[in-house]
Amino acid sequence: MTTDSVSHVLDSTLDTVDYVEAMALEVAQRAGFRGDRLNEISLAVHETTVNAVIHGNRYSAQKKVWVAISVSEAGLKITIADEGDGFNAEALPDPLAAQELLQDHGRGVYLSRVLMDEYHVCPSDAGGAEVTLIKYFQHGESFVRHGLAGI
Repeated sequence: MTTDSVSHVLDSTLDTVDYVEAMALEVAQRAGFRGDRLNEISLAVHETTVNAVIHGNRYSAQKKVWVAISVSEAGLKITIADEGDGFNAEALPDPLAAQELLQDHGRGVYLSRVLMDEYHVCPSDAGGAEVTLIKYFQHGESFVRHGLAGI
């Protein structure tokens, strides 16, 4: 199985959110994803990275965000980890429940789950949360090997 990957350790800032989103989008485009599927990947990565910076690390300058992106013949795998307290995705309120519909927050995990083919949360090696997002290639899409050097 052929796999290309890139990883970075980044500061807990909103600039990091933009950087990770752009990096994931570039990797996804190079890999062969197109159209709405790129938008789905972009939004899921954005929401997950925002959660790592804001809710996980609480913008702490002493805490980092780890990002690893890999592409294989099967699809795209993005792992985002923080040094926060971790969280239980199953314990989050349902954003579609009547009492949650008018809230101005609380939809990031839901959107990421809906937009990606797989969404997993586990404790990170750094003590926080590690979220893995997976998007598989669909019929008609194919793995395009361009290499990830320079990302």
